[in-house]
Amino acid sequence: MSDTISGRDSEATRDLFDVRGTVYAITGAAGALCGVMARELARRGARVALLDIDADAAEGAAAALRSEGCEAIGLRCDVLNETEITDAADEIANRWNEATVLINGAGGNHPSGSTTEEFATAEFLAEAAADAEGGSDRSTFFDLPVSGFERVFDLNFLGTVLPSRIFGRRMARVGSGAILNISSMSALTPLTKVGAYSAAKGAVANLTAWLAVHLARVGVRVNALAPGFFMTEQLRFLHIDQKTGEPTARARAVLAATPMERYGEPDELVGAVIWLTTNASSFVTGIVLPIDGGFSSYSI
Repeated sequence: MSDTISGRDSEATRDLFDVRGTVYAITGAAGALCGVMARELARRGARVALLDIDADAAEGAAAALRSEGCEAIGLRCDVLNETEITDAADEIANRWNEATVLINGAGGNHPSGSTTEEFATAEFLAEAAADAEGGSDRSTFFDLPVSGFERVFDLNFLGTVLPSRIFGRRMARVGSGAILNISSMSALTPLTKVGAYSAAKGAVANLTAWLAVHLARVGVRVNALAPGFFMTEQLRFLHIDQKTGEPTARARAVLAATPMERYGEPDELVGAVIWLTTNASSFVTGIVLPIDGGFSSYSI
């Protein structure tokens, strides 16, 4: 008897996490983290639309999944272009059904929104003031152009707002859906140097909570992930000395502040993605979930 009950319980648990047939729209899907999300969801039976400003990369990834027997399409989508977002949503609905899950994965940083210095010191500011010609490649907050903040905010914040408006309206009409935003550990514990990025991801985290409340009565849940440090190719370039292969000073600081003493792997996000976009989290909305190896819990 106990074995039979256990079997039924296991089947019911699996159903809670079932993504088969669910239509996902994933922005930034040609990127390292969202590319892994798209792949793993498709392999589990979801219908996945890979949206990216790089149409060739998106369709290439989708074609690879189709070759495995998965249902996937790749579409160009600039998340700052409402027409392209609407066209993508229409294409998805015409191909399958309305997307009932949106993962807002498009984002990133830019050097124009980052400082070279961790701290603005009196010595550095005095040196900068004495350099009438300027031209230093070192910078503090006072040297960052407004355009740098605008660029980073547009991509990360408005690039979340606009797809959420277009796909979210369609979900609200259906009466169900889930939006999963990608914030950052830097939103919860701002990292030095990346001021614009930290602030933009902080705005994404705040929007997540606000939108979760706003859409709670039309059946749309809104949550976010706050990834810590994941070893993507981009991070590898920044955190590994290209000449010696050794971790940079920044990398050593990251590992020292991460209790698990390692970087995350992209597929370690997948479990949380499935949880937050299926019936397994049907009473969960408005949270920002850290996935960071303990980084956000550690002090000294």
